[in-house]
Amino acid sequence: MRGMVTKTADGTANETAEDRQDEEAVDARESAPETETETAEAGARAQEGEEKPAGVGQGAAAVVSAALGLVSLTGSWLGTVAAARETLVGQLRTSTDAGVATQIKEMYGDAWQTSALWGGLFALTALIVGVVVLLRPAFGTPGGLQAPWIKSVAWAGVSLGVIGLLLAVLKYTDVLLGLPSAG
Repeated sequence: MRGMVTKTADGTANETAEDRQDEEAVDARESAPETETETAEAGARAQEGEEKPAGVGQGAAAVVSAALGLVSLTGSWLGTVAAARETLVGQLRTSTDAGVATQIKEMYGDAWQTSALWGGLFALTALIVGVVVLLRPAFGTPGGLQAPWIKSVAWAGVSLGVIGLLLAVLKYTDVLLGLPSAG
């Protein structure tokens, strides 16, 4: 009848002798000093717990860097809206009797440069975030290793950021796909 608790007539509970022995054995084990192996395992578990959050944050930042680099190349909603706004402002500034060159510059040239500017900002952000992820182990805990996939994704973000920044500068300066001449 192990684990059975009986009640007396006055309502108090009585435990069986076996239950008391089990509790005493548990108390004895809890008060016994840990062995070196148990201490080392606990330390390793604690150390693993400390490294995982840093790796998760670095991994997330690397993915963000790559995503921003990709957005810098493909265009963003923000860049599209800013370019459309610039087109509208150009239409409002341009009179109906303005020359064709003036109309092209005001309505399309400024919007083109605005789009390039936003692409360049996304590329620069991707580049900075990627470089920070790659440099983080140098300023972190000594001996802390960075997972290879984090380095790979961060390098992809840096590469896409450099390409996006280069294309944005070329687009902004009209070296790449410049506006057509009106004359």
